[in-house]
Amino acid sequence: MIDRSEEPAVPPDGPVDRPIRVLFVCTGNSARSILAEALLRARGGPDFEVYSAGTEPKGIHPLTLRVLAEARIPTEGLRSKSVDEYLGQSFDYVITVCDRARQVCPVFPGEHDSLHWGYDDPAAVEGPEEARLAAFRKTLTAMGERIGEFVTLARRARREGRLGARV
Repeated sequence: MIDRSEEPAVPPDGPVDRPIRVLFVCTGNSARSILAEALLRARGGPDFEVYSAGTEPKGIHPLTLRVLAEARIPTEGLRSKSVDEYLGQSFDYVITVCDRARQVCPVFPGEHDSLHWGYDDPAAVEGPEEARLAAFRKTLTAMGERIGEFVTLARRARREGRLGARV
């Protein structure tokens, strides 16, 4: 009989030998992918290593930063960048958040899940600032719900040894 009383306990969210690596991709890396990166960093904590990039980066939209600040989600270190910065790197999950990026997203090496979470671009909304701000808030809320579920499922997949498995 094996005495396991001396073995270290596994944390409730699974082993933390390495973070779950996630890359969010959209076209401009100005709104949706930045929102997703900030949300997952805030909700996933040290269990996740999170990045975002664009196929044609154009800088972070000011309303992206505004809704994140309203939600008290940290924005330090966020910047708009190209997917080219991440070519050759391995990820557990590569998640496109717009249809155009899904069509042109490069292939990343290794075993991972390529997921698509399609969201309308809040930066494309025209009209008065309040209408544009409402679009950003709506996207943040929708992404927040999905990311909350993703955190739970990705941690479970890691704990069960299925990291990168469909979530």
